[in-house]
Amino acid sequence: MVASSDHEDHLKRDRATRNFVTAEDVARLAGVSRSAVSRTFTPGASVSADVRHRVQEAAKTLGYRVNRLARSLISDQSNLVGVVGANLSLPFMARQLDELSLALLNRGMQCLLLNAAEAEQGITPLIELILEFRVRAIVVMSGSPPSAIIDECVANSVRVILVNRQADDAEADTIISDDLGGARVAAERLLRAGCRRIGVVGSGARTPTQVRRRLAFVEHIEEAGIKSAVWASGETTYETGIEAAKGLLTSHELDGVFCVTDLLALGFLDGAREMGRRVPEDLSVIGFDDIPQSAWASYRLTTVRQSMSDLTGSVLAAIEREMHGKETKLVHEVLPVELVERATVRPMS
Repeated sequence: MVASSDHEDHLKRDRATRNFVTAEDVARLAGVSRSAVSRTFTPGASVSADVRHRVQEAAKTLGYRVNRLARSLISDQSNLVGVVGANLSLPFMARQLDELSLALLNRGMQCLLLNAAEAEQGITPLIELILEFRVRAIVVMSGSPPSAIIDECVANSVRVILVNRQADDAEADTIISDDLGGARVAAERLLRAGCRRIGVVGSGARTPTQVRRRLAFVEHIEEAGIKSAVWASGETTYETGIEAAKGLLTSHELDGVFCVTDLLALGFLDGAREMGRRVPEDLSVIGFDDIPQSAWASYRLTTVRQSMSDLTGSVLAAIEREMHGKETKLVHEVLPVELVERATVRPMS
């Protein structure tokens, strides 16, 4: 039975100058020990039905919540996963974070997100900050951490997972989409559509993903005896796609274009249409990522899809693998991609 209302009022007055309810507060109100409160909120721990009921009622009365951060500091298993990312407003990144954070929550883990947009000196300070929270793993979606900071993570039994990026000679898992294969598929599809005056559009960001896609596409086109017109400037935005369309289509009579991201492709499509180009009759366009907007009726963009569910599943699997110090087995995974045919490429000739 929970203590009297007088006792309850005393406890409320006692903590009036404090910021939160403690387990000790719950123990005093329920008339049990501090360890009984801990066992009540620990899955699988042994506690009698009567004690469990009294503790839960006291917790409800006081508004008590378990301090999971404190628990992680005294246990061998944290439920926090650090995530480092930049350009969080971009559709693909936003969707990736949305699915990963939800998947972590469903697995009993929490996402600790650090925005690397202003990390001009690299992401090492961000990772050092994350380590102070005793995280279970660190997922890097932007930037390339130096091997020294990754070694420090491993020494602290913190797994590092690099998504769509690589770090040479580093003790980190790497999970990347098949950018090279996807770019080659896009090149082959334009060639089969009869395109012979071909361009490739990227931004000036020079991220590993963009560079891989652009170089692989240009290489495949050159194997067919065609020199590509290349656009690689500006930010990775819809507006850059429009600018690229106006720049390339003014100086080149292109009949096929590969954009290394869908967001650039959507801007390119609108820019081309503003210039009177018919898609796909005059100009075929292919993107990469298959963001939701690509399927909109106003675009119906043909694109290379990387499975978000496969990516999320691989990250989760990496997080949940056991760490064994220097004996930890690293995973280097390349996720398959596929061409999604819609309406921006001419039929095969």
